[in-house]
Amino acid sequence: MPSCNASQDLKYSVIIVMGVCGVGKSTIGSLLAQRIGACFVEGDDFHPEANVKKMAHGMALNDADRWPWLKALRASITLKLQENKIVVVACSALKASYREVLCHPGWSVLWVHLHGPRALIQERLLSRQGHFMPASLLEDQIQTLEVPKNALTIFADQPSETIIANIGKFCNIDIFEDGAGKKFGVALQNSLF
Repeated sequence: MPSCNASQDLKYSVIIVMGVCGVGKSTIGSLLAQRIGACFVEGDDFHPEANVKKMAHGMALNDADRWPWLKALRASITLKLQENKIVVVACSALKASYREVLCHPGWSVLWVHLHGPRALIQERLLSRQGHFMPASLLEDQIQTLEVPKNALTIFADQPSETIIANIGKFCNIDIFEDGAGKKFGVALQNSLF
């Protein structure tokens, strides 16, 4: 349970955790959302069945495959924002054009680009259970990635807690776990907001 109203303390209404497959977007995004009392949106849940089947068979998606997925994801973000919720999204958002589709110019968006050593990501993909994206598609994602210019870039080879703390520092909030290890919250670091 948040210790403050995150919508009043956080200057971003949308935080999108992006990067190639296996970098930890879902892990970090869901944990961040839990800690700040935000709504978590898993981008993979919005892929049409045809996309999932294509990737499961080791075929990379093209732009035509991705547009409907990105538009559905944006619609979900829009709905959550209309409910006055802060939204944390896990989504590859590999190209600048994909990132443009995901955002409305009036939104206050923080892009968090997770990246890490290829060997680490490959290892994570090979050990991942029950996910449709095979490790064989990593190379295509790396080649497709257009590194964002206006993003908080964080190395994914750090512990999740360190990554979350670094996001909090960037946002000028402390993200902490209470002594009992059960309740989470955010607290303002300074009065710049």
